[in-house]
Amino acid sequence: MLRDVIEVLERIYPPASAADWDAVGLVCGDPEIRVRKILFAIDPTLAVVEEARDWGADLVVTHHPLLLRGVHGVPTTTAKGRVIHELVRDSTALYVAHTNADVAAPGVSDALARVIGLERLVPLVAESAPPTDKVVTFVPEDRVEAVVDAMAAAGAGGIGEYERCAWLATGTGTFDAGPTTRPAVGEPGERTHTPEVRVEMRLPRQARAAVVAAARTAHPYEEPAIDVYELAPWSGPTGIGRVGTLSRAITLHELVSIVAEALPSTVQGIRASGPEVGTVHRVAVCGGAGDSLLDAVRRSGADAFVTADLRHHPALEAREEAAGPPWLVDVSHWASEWPWLAGCADRVVAALSTDHGAEHTTVEVRVSTTRTDPWTLHVPSRGGTA
Repeated sequence: MLRDVIEVLERIYPPASAADWDAVGLVCGDPEIRVRKILFAIDPTLAVVEEARDWGADLVVTHHPLLLRGVHGVPTTTAKGRVIHELVRDSTALYVAHTNADVAAPGVSDALARVIGLERLVPLVAESAPPTDKVVTFVPEDRVEAVVDAMAAAGAGGIGEYERCAWLATGTGTFDAGPTTRPAVGEPGERTHTPEVRVEMRLPRQARAAVVAAARTAHPYEEPAIDVYELAPWSGPTGIGRVGTLSRAITLHELVSIVAEALPSTVQGIRASGPEVGTVHRVAVCGGAGDSLLDAVRRSGADAFVTADLRHHPALEAREEAAGPPWLVDVSHWASEWPWLAGCADRVVAALSTDHGAEHTTVEVRVSTTRTDPWTLHVPSRGGTA
């Protein structure tokens, strides 16, 4: 069902991670329709819709939105209106993953980095990891497992792909029990020394109340000591762009040749700014328009920056400011994002098979072969400046 595919897409590319100006998600289609074929493309153009129809696709997943800016109607006298009408007429759904796919890990820039051979990738501009806390409590040895289990069930102890992570350290606790208390260890009115285990677990800040409540419920003490520490923020694995290294240092000319081989052919080809023999080892990339990131590229220590849509003034100012690397490599916007499609298709198929079993093992996927790069002719300039 389409709703199952949407659930998978939104788990891989959460809509909440999209920019606030973006328009992502289901554009048209009934979530209850059966999906047998999915076409993945960069742009929701009429040519892509026709490709979907010819192949018999039930769903088209694109990177770029169809309705990014507000419209008051979708008549067939407009390009966007014709696309909508054709999709509805063919009973084909359209789903968009845009900036939420840009910042995802892996996302659009990861795919670009991988096809040109970059390793040890980190975000160029990292997003902050979700705020986290640490809960600490002190538990008698025979109740440690129960308390850890309860806190884990409430949301604590997750670190990456690991669950129920806890730090345990043994020590001695002491207290004076008041005359009206009912201590789990010791007697009212007496001073007690008892072996205890310090339990520490990390948790998302949003789970704080639930985890503390779970710890109190599972703890045998009448008045358990529970400390909550807010952990310092740090960079997460998601964000715009990527920075990585090549397996060996090469020249700028060699890098341009690698990029030209790795990306689909376009009329624009590949442009570069820098000396052909300039040394390149650390490389920054950004699928799509990237000249707003030039300052971040310089701070990253990259020797070169591969991106699209570099404009005259930002590029010139960056090169003048640096008076050296990072060298600039400018490619087609469409071509820079195209490598993402295959990985997206593979992840969707794998998740559908895992989550929904036999119902989705027959779903077919295809990466669109329609070139939606808008440029169709390139004639080298022959004029002089004299």
